[in-house]
Amino acid sequence: MKSPLTLDDLRFASELVAFPGSASLEFDGDYDRVLFAGQTFADAGAGGARFTECAFTDGTSVEGGQLRRCRFTDVWFGQVRLVAADLAESSLTDTWFNGCVFAGLQAFSLIGRRVLLRGCKLDSVNFRDSRLTDVVFEDCVLRDVDFGSAKLTRLVLAGSTLFNVDFTKATCKDVDLRGARLGSDSVPGIKAGYDAMSGVRIDNLQLMTLAPHLAQYLGLTVAD
Repeated sequence: MKSPLTLDDLRFASELVAFPGSASLEFDGDYDRVLFAGQTFADAGAGGARFTECAFTDGTSVEGGQLRRCRFTDVWFGQVRLVAADLAESSLTDTWFNGCVFAGLQAFSLIGRRVLLRGCKLDSVNFRDSRLTDVVFEDCVLRDVDFGSAKLTRLVLAGSTLFNVDFTKATCKDVDLRGARLGSDSVPGIKAGYDAMSGVRIDNLQLMTLAPHLAQYLGLTVAD
């Protein structure tokens, strides 16, 4: 999946119109080819809003607020912060995130199709019951991310680092963990959900890392 690296890489960049600095996001709003640059949206009430061929950049921040059931189509996020916001039941289609920070984000029951996250940090993000298809986490850090009961299809985590990620009751199909770092000496990469590992590809190094946890899950006793 090719991801634009800068604002100028967007095919619709020249047609973007700057969002007024004093304006607020609206409930059920319709935003087409809008540029959000350097603005802070605190406690926004923008549930059901639609964003088509838009860009969020230059330190734009979404802090708290209600963005449930929003739709993002062909949207680029560059160096954006999403903190304690509610994006549950939203949909992301052909959407790119570059160098973004997600913290305390509610994104359960989210639908994601052809989404790329590059160099992002995710802390305490709730993806429970989500449906993620052709989603790539490239060189990201995922800490306390919850994929519980999610349907994950062709999910890729190349070059990413996982800490305490939960896959409990997730359904995995062609999920690729190869090249990802799974935790550290003190923090496991995957804290739960070994029953959902069917359909996941791992490499030999990851197998060595996961072996003790898999043995414990299966009730195996390893003794020399």
